Amino acid sequence: MIPIPGAVFHRVLDKELPLARRSQGAWIEASDGKRYLDASGGAVVVNVGHGREEIAQAVYEQLRALSYVHPTMFATSAVEDLAAALRAHAPGGMDRFYFMSSGSEAVETAIKLARQIQIARANPDRQVLISRWKSYHGLTMGALAAAGRTSFRQPFYPLLRDAVHIPPPYCLRCSYGLAFPACRLRCALALDETIQNLGPTAVSAFIAETVGGASIAVCPPPEGYWPLIREICDRHRVLLIMDEVMCGMGRTGQWFAAEHYNTVPDILVLGKGLSGGTLALSAVATTTALMEEVRANGGNFVHGGTFSHNGIACAAGLAAVKILEREQLVERAARLGSRIGERLHEALADSPHVGDIRGIGMMWGVEFVRDRGTLTPFPRSAKVAEKLWQTLFEQGVLLYKSVGLAGTDGDGLIISPPFVITENEIELVIEKLRTVLRGALNA
Repeated sequence: MIPIPGAVFHRVLDKELPLARRSQGAWIEASDGKRYLDASGGAVVVNVGHGREEIAQAVYEQLRALSYVHPTMFATSAVEDLAAALRAHAPGGMDRFYFMSSGSEAVETAIKLARQIQIARANPDRQVLISRWKSYHGLTMGALAAAGRTSFRQPFYPLLRDAVHIPPPYCLRCSYGLAFPACRLRCALALDETIQNLGPTAVSAFIAETVGGASIAVCPPPEGYWPLIREICDRHRVLLIMDEVMCGMGRTGQWFAAEHYNTVPDILVLGKGLSGGTLALSAVATTTALMEEVRANGGNFVHGGTFSHNGIACAAGLAAVKILEREQLVERAARLGSRIGERLHEALADSPHVGDIRGIGMMWGVEFVRDRGTLTPFPRSAKVAEKLWQTLFEQGVLLYKSVGLAGTDGDGLIISPPFVITENEIELVIEKLRTVLRGALNA
């Protein structure tokens, strides 16, 4: 095995990584001069494009004016201004924002907020969190317990206070062997069934990605799913948490993915593109009414972090929001996203190893199968997604891997470029993907 160079404890331990030195638009350049078209926005993070001078300037000015203050001691203008900017776009009355660093932290914050709301409502027995299989909510312990990605959970399962999981709205591989719409949204009705089986007063909240992301290669839910989930939560007085760490901030062609489904959660989680993919920044959105319930019960929210409500990160976030507004990049994501979907279908739909092409806005997934007729997946041991990804990487195109879609087997790739990508660059991505797929799978 090749020795690991340098002094960094990298996440990837089995290979040496190229050294990135600059980025601009949809491109990243390594120290050897090789350029990579970032067609995944990193980990579905970069939305306004790389190398934004406005964000760098905003961070510089904030650093010069005010660096660190503790969020229990001072308010800061950058934090207040970003919250106000988000409130202008947020769905249905969501007007309060709590800022953290990572998406995992924001998920933990949302889970704790739901619990404290239930305590404030004199419902201390409401302790159970329900989530979905094939979901991803982060890798801290609370977020990992909510997540439904087996490979990430398995090593740490003995340490988790686990959530209760229900099947995802994954029509290609319906857990009930049904077909939409004749299924009558059985996957949503599973929430009602599970709440009743646990006991109607046992459940605190239901958390789910508005659009399934990394663990399921982008899977928008079928029509009617979210309104039914909302109705079930309301009927049982269960709080609804919608995780938009990946699919929020314009990624789906709306500011918030919930807008596509005419559903307003009690708590909404943001991250990734919130700062344009520059500084670590996430947020939890809720309503003044719910925060007043918490305040009436004890005065404060029992949660925090050294770098919560960080003015430097929020200055980057505010600059990113202004770019999205000024350049109408959310609308561009909707328009060019549709083009990506069209071209993926035109180029790949006839492949015997493409089981599904699905997506919304600037967020698309391709699921690969060994047998298209039966949807039999490749065994995980074949590492099909990894091999396709590596070949594309060597040819200068970055996509994002999704594995374990079908039980513990299954392979997919995600296309989720910065919103500033051009049509010519989209064509380059599609052509490279088609060529690599034909070469690797004879498809």
